[in-house]
This record gives sequence, C-alpha cells and structure tokens, in this order.
Amino acid sequence: MKRNPITIITAVLVGLIFAALLFLFQVRQTEVAIVTTFGKYGDAPKGPGVHFRLPWPIQNVHRFDNRVQNFEKKFDQTTTRDSQTLLMDVFVGWKVADPRVFLERFGGDVTRAENNLDGLLRDAKNSVVGRHPLNHFISTNPQDLRFDEIEREMLDLVKPQAAANYGIEIVLLGIKQIGLPESVTTKVFERMKAEREKLIKQYRGEGDGLARKIRADAELKREQILAEAERQATIIRGAADARAADALKAFEQEPELAKFLLKLDALEQSLKERSTLILDPQTPPFDLLRSGPPTGGQP
Repeated sequence: MKRNPITIITAVLVGLIFAALLFLFQVRQTEVAIVTTFGKYGDAPKGPGVHFRLPWPIQNVHRFDNRVQNFEKKFDQTTTRDSQTLLMDVFVGWKVADPRVFLERFGGDVTRAENNLDGLLRDAKNSVVGRHPLNHFISTNPQDLRFDEIEREMLDLVKPQAAANYGIEIVLLGIKQIGLPESVTTKVFERMKAEREKLIKQYRGEGDGLARKIRADAELKREQILAEAERQATIIRGAADARAADALKAFEQEPELAKFLLKLDALEQSLKERSTLILDPQTPPFDLLRSGPPTGGQP
C-alpha cells in the first residue's frame, strides 16, 4: 500500500514535537529553573532559554519566578528601648536567589516561604526597635527621627539569614506604617505638646533678643546721626557767626549803609508775591520808594 507523503511528513512532525516536549524545556526571562534527577539535584540552575532534559520520571523541572515579590509584615506591637509600645508595619521586596535551597526548604511553595519570612522579620523588627527610643520613630523634631538607620539595621539582620536558610534575596526593606496604642497616644501627644511649647519659648526668647539687638543698633545709629548733625550745625553756626562778625564790622563803619541794606532786604521780602499794600510812605522800608531823599538824611 502506497503511503501519502503528507501523512508521513505530518507523522514526522508530530514525532518531533512529542520528542521536543519530552526532551526539551523552555525557561522564560522572568523565571529560573532547576532540574532534579530521580529527586536529586544535579546541574546548576537554568537561566532563560531552551534546555535539554530526560523524560519524566527520570528528570523533573522546577520553575520559580525570579522577579521581586512584595511581602508585608502584619501590623503588630513591639517595644522600644524606653519601654514604649509601638505598632509597626514592615514590608520587604524579595526574590528567589538560590532555587535549590528554596526547593529543599519549601518545596517551591511561596506561601510557606512567606510564613517563614514573617517570623524572621518579626524577630529582626523586635530586636532593632528595642535598641531605639520612641523619639527615633515619633517626634516633633525631624532631627530625632532615625527611619533610614532603623531600616538599614533590620535589613542587615534579615538579609544574610534569608539567603543562607531560605535561598531568598531580600532586595529592599522599609517601614510602611507606624501607630500607637490608645493607652500611649495621650502621653505621646502631651509630650509633643510640651516639646512644641518649649520650642515656642525658645523662638520667643530668640525673637526678643533679636528685637533688643535691633533696637539697640537703631538707637546707636540715631545717636550717631544726631551727633554728626549737631557737629555739622556747630560748624555752620561758627562759619555764620564769623561772617556775621565781619559784616558787623563793616556796618559799624557805615551805619547808614547798614540801615539802607536792611530796608532794601525787607522791601524785597514784602514784594516777592503780588499784593496790594496801603501804607504811609514814611513807614520803613517803603520810604525807599520816595523820589526825594529820606527824612533826616543828607540832601
């Protein structure tokens, strides 16, 4: 019986696909895989790409997501160095670093891994928080807060243990939320109020001191300006007195000239503005306007 070439080609392709499914497997970019032979670990973890394997049950492929996963510690209580109760919520970003250790310890179960990670975080949190007073977590003074230092101390405790015991790499760790029990809240608010009042008194004292300094500087400048003005006035008065003395000597030699100049100045001052005056022509200084010589004067 003559076979159809299409049937033969199809059978070969199906056979190749079946063989590929049996002997090849693919690892995605977001995965890491480990191959076990009769349940025992052999080769190193497999990265992204296509890899060879023996059919099941000889070899089995275990795949794990190697992207960073988030795990959040439950909001629970802990105690600070000064015996204050504090509520804290901590989160971590983790990923599978050693697939073999992760598989041996948890059988590849992420939930079991996070349950163990929860206990590890709790121990680290209690240990680190117990080294710090309450004002490192809650304070009106930003300089007292130590969040970066506390998170770094927790990470230093958790990271090596998670890598060695669980095959997990802790990529990041942070404090998500902090709270206070109701029994502690009132005391904390009272202490924060006292700290605020202390700051108010400090700022008021600094403001009063600065105001006194400004007033003292202004008073000093005022005295300096007045003293300089008095000095300048004394110089001007002295110069005026000297000129007046010189003029007086001249007037003493020519008294009639002095009278004439005084009348002339008075007349000039009275006629600066446009006005109408009705006066006796004999009244000084308007007697200067007479066409004839002044009374009692020389012809």
